[in-house]
Amino acid sequence: MPLQLIKPAITAIAVLLLGLPLTLYGWLLSQRPARLAEEKPLFQGIVYRREVLTQPRPNLVHIVRIDLTEAGLRPLVTPGEPAPGIQEIKARTTTEFLTEFGVQLAINASFFYPFREDAPWDYYPQPGEPTNVLGVAISGGKPYSPPEADWVALCFLTNRRAEISARGTCPPGTQQAVAGNTLLISRGKAVGAAANPSQNDFYGRMAAGLDASGSTLWLVAIDDKQPFYSEGMTLAELGKILLSLGADSALNLDGGGSTTLAMAGPTGPMLLNAPIHTKLPLRERPIANHLGFYARPIARK
Repeated sequence: MPLQLIKPAITAIAVLLLGLPLTLYGWLLSQRPARLAEEKPLFQGIVYRREVLTQPRPNLVHIVRIDLTEAGLRPLVTPGEPAPGIQEIKARTTTEFLTEFGVQLAINASFFYPFREDAPWDYYPQPGEPTNVLGVAISGGKPYSPPEADWVALCFLTNRRAEISARGTCPPGTQQAVAGNTLLISRGKAVGAAANPSQNDFYGRMAAGLDASGSTLWLVAIDDKQPFYSEGMTLAELGKILLSLGADSALNLDGGGSTTLAMAGPTGPMLLNAPIHTKLPLRERPIANHLGFYARPIARK
């Protein structure tokens, strides 16, 4: 090739190589849920709502209301896997959990360790790698992670009710349980960090709240690290949302890049929020355990 053609060819290749990542990133941004308010039933006993906020910063709030008394509705926490070479559980993404266990709705749940996120190709855990849950974890009535001091437990009982335990332990007969790091609402009032507006760290959040009877569960997910789309909330802001829903008690689950809300769609798992792992929108983080729900489809008229 003549020399006068080599330099333009190299330039064109360089522009193409640099443009591909930007094109991919732009495509990922375009696939996120729209910043439009929406409310719809997903399954029997499960209703989804999306709220759009502009102040004090842009945020999308994803709210799921679950009637725990609905016939056919059952919770499931990722089962533990105690075995040689495994710590407490193997990491999975939320949609992997949803697909493997056939639940209709799933979220990320407990905090876990070890964890690192150094680059899109260098992070831990990756799917299938061993990890540990922080705080109590129970699946099918079998505990596989012990309580942690000062942590909070969300316990699903046998009577189609749930309770949030500030002690971090669950009553005998608990079938499913996950843990959060702090209590947000107690007896209808904000407590701890949720009662402290001066706390100004905003992150992606996943929280669970219950009404006074323990029969209605709210799941609230907020994405972060996505300027002008969804930038995260403080715990005080999160507490206000839970109180507005009618929560009598609530706890904060793992958040940040772990925040994921997924459902079973007609052709496979669907993301209802925009998780961001290793700074890539819609990339799910492999995590320790999850909270899922079996539910019946909406009756067709």
